[in-house]
Amino acid sequence: MTETAEADFFLGQQLRLRQLPHGHRAGTDAVLLAAAAPAEVQGLALDVGAGVGAAGLALARLRRDVTFGLIENDPATAALARENLALNDMAARGRVYEADVLDPDSRRAVGLADGSATLVITNPPFLDPARSRLSPDANKRAAHAMPTPGPAALAEWLGACLDLLARGGLLILIHRADALSAILASLDTQAALTLMPIQPRKDSAAKRILVRAQKGGRAPLTIAPALILHEGERFTAEADALHRGTALINW
Repeated sequence: MTETAEADFFLGQQLRLRQLPHGHRAGTDAVLLAAAAPAEVQGLALDVGAGVGAAGLALARLRRDVTFGLIENDPATAALARENLALNDMAARGRVYEADVLDPDSRRAVGLADGSATLVITNPPFLDPARSRLSPDANKRAAHAMPTPGPAALAEWLGACLDLLARGGLLILIHRADALSAILASLDTQAALTLMPIQPRKDSAAKRILVRAQKGGRAPLTIAPALILHEGERFTAEADALHRGTALINW
């Protein structure tokens, strides 16, 4: 690693995160993903594609009894995630699984058993490498683009997340709103779904969408009221509380 990882405050200074000064930086997506998980979650929670661990650590900070794992396949990024576990005194509650989540053999090799988690959260890479202009920065490129091109890549990613879940467990993901049709095609026969649009402002179209999927559930699709992030140039009161780690998303 040629760059020095800086320690930034996150979640209203409840966490410190070592991140590279250039490349992908944790932000609102990680905050919302962590806040969307149930307050009463128990058992094993996994953050798939965890990066330096922002979402998984935020989830664990707000739920003191949860055991958690951060799944990351890039060795340098996984090393930063391990540093962040120690930096936030969470090494006894969590661990980093350095594995390719899309490869069952790789998952098993690090001790990740299918059906072992009660909760999986994920912020999948948003971009199709065959249809997008990718960043020249390798760190950003790995964080933002699927490893393989084509529409099947997201379905494969979500399928791996479901494999890790016990029946009745929850998968929670955040993605671009324009990926909704692909998400529904991947999940709607395997889980009961709840959707929450994320709007930048009240009069703006949703840019992101949160999805909660209960594995094996049969309930009809539910659409929750939208979460509005900004009012003028400031966060709304709800969004501000989420970013400070003093509230969770009630849906």
